[in-house]
Amino acid sequence: MNSDPISKTPSTPEININLALLIPMLSAIVAITPLAIDLYLPAMATIASSFHTDITMVQQSLSIYLAGYAVGMLTFGPLADRFGRRPLVILGLTGFALTSLVLAFVNNIELFLTLRFVQAFIGAAATVVVPGYIKEVYGENTAKGMSYVSLIMMLAPLIAPSIGSLILEFGEWHLIFFILSFYAFALLALVFIKLKMPSDANHALRSQKSFFGAYAVVFTKPGVKLHITSGVLTSFAFFCYLTASPFVYMEVFGLDKSLFALLFSTNVGALMLANIINTRIVGKYGSRRMLRAATILATFAGCALLSVNLLGLSYHYTVAALIPFMGFLGIMSVNADAIVLMKFQQETGTATAVIGTLRFGFGALAGPLLALFYTGTAVPFSALMLGAVILVGICQFASRKTSN
Repeated sequence: MNSDPISKTPSTPEININLALLIPMLSAIVAITPLAIDLYLPAMATIASSFHTDITMVQQSLSIYLAGYAVGMLTFGPLADRFGRRPLVILGLTGFALTSLVLAFVNNIELFLTLRFVQAFIGAAATVVVPGYIKEVYGENTAKGMSYVSLIMMLAPLIAPSIGSLILEFGEWHLIFFILSFYAFALLALVFIKLKMPSDANHALRSQKSFFGAYAVVFTKPGVKLHITSGVLTSFAFFCYLTASPFVYMEVFGLDKSLFALLFSTNVGALMLANIINTRIVGKYGSRRMLRAATILATFAGCALLSVNLLGLSYHYTVAALIPFMGFLGIMSVNADAIVLMKFQQETGTATAVIGTLRFGFGALAGPLLALFYTGTAVPFSALMLGAVILVGICQFASRKTSN
């Protein structure tokens, strides 16, 4: 029996849609973001040459994309709660598809950067509603559904650079954006035909709050802030790994690119395995217990990671500590988000926007902090990841005290 009776939502049997289709479809919608970020990475040098500029200008498109995505989430989250999720999915996929198509024809870097912002901004309209659909389907087992989506979505950043390289074998960089456009249009067709949920037809399930009123509800809801903070800190630990792992593996330990790619994939595999495990047992123990247990275990793994690097041991020990650490972070992430979403009946889009924006914002601090504490070793990266997990533990302890 679930130990997280936070709120009641429709259960799976009440949803007239095949979950074997719905979950991959929702995952594919969320995947437009990692695909748009990672698919064109191998083409950056070619794009720079095409625009007669240097690669650093093209690299700015990554930061611009993330900024556009954050602004888009903040904009469309409350609108989805007010006007329904399906119209926002249609708007987001249509806008993303058209912008991707136009991107394939641009001939200067200024227009390219502008359209990347627009692409991310409008695409956020489609992705911000997905956690709300998951909550609608899975109810009290929202963390289980979130794990399924995370599991499938993790494949996108894992395979996207390889697909991008393959695309470049058959054509110029423009082909990447043609394929992104086709992908979004294909999803749009599937949404028109198959995505018909109770909340899309029942206006009573929608929020009546104003744009800023919806945010006020999220920020003033009792028992939410500490769990949002837990999710943000978990995301910060992820960004520390993503930012530092190339330096740690290739510079500190002197590994080649092939071995780095293999080890990076191994850690992604640990995240996927953790999500599989979470789907199997979260229904029995509940999100709160899963979050607390994973936080305790991640603290031990983080201590081991910091210790082996303080002692200057070989990379094998760092890998051995990172694999479980990343898995526990995955369990912490989906359960922290699920606890927050379960607190809301009608403002799930706004809550998702808050979570996503804060995660990206604090995740962006990982790079500057790693640079600030740079020692030429893996100690700063290990310490920052462990520190983030310890702070999650403090948040969970405080949350437990306030709920008693």
